[in-house]
Amino acid sequence: MAPYYKGIIIGLTFAILLGPGFFALIQTSIHRGFKSGALMAIGIFISDVVALLICYFGITQIPGEDPRQNFLFGIVGGIVLIIFGTYTFTRVVRDSGENREGKNQSGASPAFVYIIKGFFLNITNPGMWFIWITVTVSVRANFGIYNNSIPLFLGGILSTILFTDMLKCFIAHHIKSFLNGKIMTWMNRIVGIILVVFGTYLILNVLFDLENIFFRNG
Repeated sequence: MAPYYKGIIIGLTFAILLGPGFFALIQTSIHRGFKSGALMAIGIFISDVVALLICYFGITQIPGEDPRQNFLFGIVGGIVLIIFGTYTFTRVVRDSGENREGKNQSGASPAFVYIIKGFFLNITNPGMWFIWITVTVSVRANFGIYNNSIPLFLGGILSTILFTDMLKCFIAHHIKSFLNGKIMTWMNRIVGIILVVFGTYLILNVLFDLENIFFRNG
């Protein structure tokens, strides 16, 4: 079972990355409750599995060798994040409803909405594709192509990511009792700004190659 435990260690490393999915999970769990956050985590998990399968079976022509430089991924991913961030920024929370019950008075969204949100929020993130391409290349280099340890290793990574995402949702849901509407509205604004910044960076990076400008020529 050593490969599985190695996968857990890698999964824990991914779990502490502060990407757009992290902030979206926290925000959704606080405002809509643990169930909604968990459904979004499932959507993120499904997108991780899809991306991993595509990368593992060598269909890397879709994202390219470095998806962070892929024009289509950068533009689409950036637009998704900017839309999600703008919606989050403009939401105002009332003390009497949404922040106490995990849903507003008009009712909760259907379950599949949160799964779809999580799926597209993650699948359009070039950074996620870059991570899975790196993982699959490393796996082939260390275990070979047909080693029976590979499913255990990848299973360790995926199960850890899902578990830690669920844990984030659980914690976020339970701290909302200490937050009033004003604080949660400001949290919406902060998370919204972060998501818009992520999205803007993705678009500018594919247009002007910001990584090359700031990190390689610095």
